[in-house]
Amino acid sequence: MGLLDTLLGRTKPVAPDLDRLFALPSAAVTLQAATSFTPTGVGSVCFASVEGAEFTRVHDEVRELLDADTGRTGPPIAFERDDYGYSWLVSRRNPDELPALVSDLHAVNTALHDNGFGPQLLCSLAGFENREGRRLALVYLYKRGTFYPFAPLAGQRRDNALELQVRAALADDLRIEQDLSRWFPVWGAPGL
Repeated sequence: MGLLDTLLGRTKPVAPDLDRLFALPSAAVTLQAATSFTPTGVGSVCFASVEGAEFTRVHDEVRELLDADTGRTGPPIAFERDDYGYSWLVSRRNPDELPALVSDLHAVNTALHDNGFGPQLLCSLAGFENREGRRLALVYLYKRGTFYPFAPLAGQRRDNALELQVRAALADDLRIEQDLSRWFPVWGAPGL
């Protein structure tokens, strides 16, 4: 980054660090103690829609890799599109298998990144819920290398107070996105 970039306020993009996903299981313990939210066993990876033979090959490789996991209770990975046209690869596990779910998300992200689809990767999320059935997602922003909480309410509203409570609770466990304008709502995200 040069002097001109500094003067004009341009910053160098943060390199994605997918290993940060492995902090989610310990953060989940903190989250449960602070807010009573526990893992749902569902996580997903969002990316801008990609078509073509190369993506199909990578998708098939990921499916084969995850098919090798014989402890899985359902399909290894499902492909879904949301109402906004984004594509999601969704992994479903038992709620007590968060480390395995994180490994799935890491494998999907790594496979897409290593095969040239890194620019299309947007985020990954892991779902949580409390005893009352309220939902919460911890969202990893691929291009920022940070996490943020997303707590949807009915009618496409957010529970901002809960999101700020979760941010404070997980500040020592996860690299939290400091720019609140980047806490994008992920309405209708598979896995939430």
